[in-house]
This record gives sequence, structure tokens and C-alpha cells, in this order.
Amino acid sequence: MKPEMITLKHGDATIKMPASSLARLALASTFAVVFPPTANVEPVAPAAIPAVGEYWPGQGGINGGHVAARGDVPAHYLIFAASDVGDHEWGGRGVEVKGLSKTDGHTNTEVLCNGDDNEHPAANACAEYQADGHHDFYLPAAAELYQGWLNCPEVFAQDCYYWSSSQRSAYYAFFMGFDDGLQTNVAKDYELRVRPVRRFFI
Repeated sequence: MKPEMITLKHGDATIKMPASSLARLALASTFAVVFPPTANVEPVAPAAIPAVGEYWPGQGGINGGHVAARGDVPAHYLIFAASDVGDHEWGGRGVEVKGLSKTDGHTNTEVLCNGDDNEHPAANACAEYQADGHHDFYLPAAAELYQGWLNCPEVFAQDCYYWSSSQRSAYYAFFMGFDDGLQTNVAKDYELRVRPVRRFFI
């Protein structure tokens, strides 16, 4: 689910940010006025961001790196699940699913899980995954898997291929190998490895 966005305008300047971030800023500003800083009160340091490839406590997985804003999706961190969820078919071989992207795995997974009568086991396995109280995981798009290979290939198995949620055609979808960075496509009825991912908006 995309976060609710708020647009602020002042003169020629426009700022677009998640509503939750705006609420945090408003609260911080209020407390700064009501409780001005004193000599014996240390400012609260922002939560430490773990190194790329390290587990991010409370976020359900491994820091896969920062992703710049793209289209309607604000900047965020990719959080890869700490483990795979088995080998699954992509599903729906012979059907070209409309509305899929090479970059937006979240939307792809919503389309695959809710869009037609065909089963899409890889996407369903990711949508059902939960960790640290988060239930917003999805099957990563081809570009998101590629970021995983660029940033932290060592957290993925090196002896298999991973499905993406990006489709090549009615019969093929894209996959990624983390031993050498191979990214190409194969028939949707193959069983390949699956790793859920989620977004952490800051």
C-alpha cells in the first residue's frame, strides 16, 4: 500500500511527503516550542541505519539500500526478508498480465495476487510473508532484484535463480542469479527461488 501523501505549497516552492513524516515533523516542532532545550538535556539522536546487507531491527529483514523517488513512489529503503520462502512457479503461463513493471514490485504483486483467476504462487508466497509485525512484503521487480545484486549479493543463495515480479511476455518472466548477476527470462512454469521484500519510507 502506498503511503498517504501530503503536498505543501508556499510561493513557488512545493514539497511532497508522506503524511506520517509530516506528522512527526509537526510533533517535533510543537515539543521544541513547549519544551525548549536546556543545558542538561541531550537531543535525541536519529535511529541508526544499519549497513547495507545487515539486518534492520524492527523492519523485518536486511537493508538492501536506498531507492530514489520514482513516479508516485517516494524515496525509501528496500528491506529484503532475512530468508527465502521456497521455490515456486511464477504462474499464469500463457497469459500476458497487464499493468506490470520492471521497477515496481509492490504494484506488480498486487496485480498478480488480485488481478485475474490465474494462480501466481511466487507472488502469493511473498504477499503472505510476515516479519517483525510487517505484512507488506511483495515479490521484487527486476530492478529491485538487481539492486540487491549490486548492494548485497552475499545475502542471497548463489546456486539458484530468483523470480522477479516483472513479466517478459505471456510465457516468460524475468529472473536473477546472484552468483554472477545474470538477469534474463524463463518460462513461467519453472520453479525458482523466491525472496520477499518490503519498502521502508523515511
